[in-house]
Amino acid sequence: MDEPKPRKKITDEKVALTKAEHYCAYQERSQQEVRDKLYEWGLYPDAVERVITQLVETNFLNELRFATAYARGKMNLKHWGKGKIKQGLKFKRVSEPLIKKALLSLDYDDYLEILKKVIAKKTRETTEKDTFKRDYKVTQYALGRGFEYDLILSVMKNSDL
Repeated sequence: MDEPKPRKKITDEKVALTKAEHYCAYQERSQQEVRDKLYEWGLYPDAVERVITQLVETNFLNELRFATAYARGKMNLKHWGKGKIKQGLKFKRVSEPLIKKALLSLDYDDYLEILKKVIAKKTRETTEKDTFKRDYKVTQYALGRGFEYDLILSVMKNSDL
């Protein structure tokens, strides 16, 4: 088998900035994602930080915008709870204050509806006959999706599953 050709390194800061602008325009990115990509392209550390600064100044890169888009997307599309979203944002190296703002931006009623759907779906899928064991499995599943224990119990208590 042929070896993959090594990518041509980008050392010109202006070329890297243009390419990074396209990368950021395609979808919201965290600063760390862009930083990693710039290093992958072969840019030098001081140039990487200058490009990041320019992207922030021109609003191609906005951590709060990224964090809220990430939180909304994971909640609506992946049906993640706040715990799992928070971990994902920490993994992307988003600061704690921005994580808090992003989680506060989630609509509570939508969040509750998604939790209800997650619980209902898992309850239907679980073959366990013993209600105690079934409820335990459903609770563990919802916890694994990042939902809060008290909220899970409240939804399970108030729903007729």
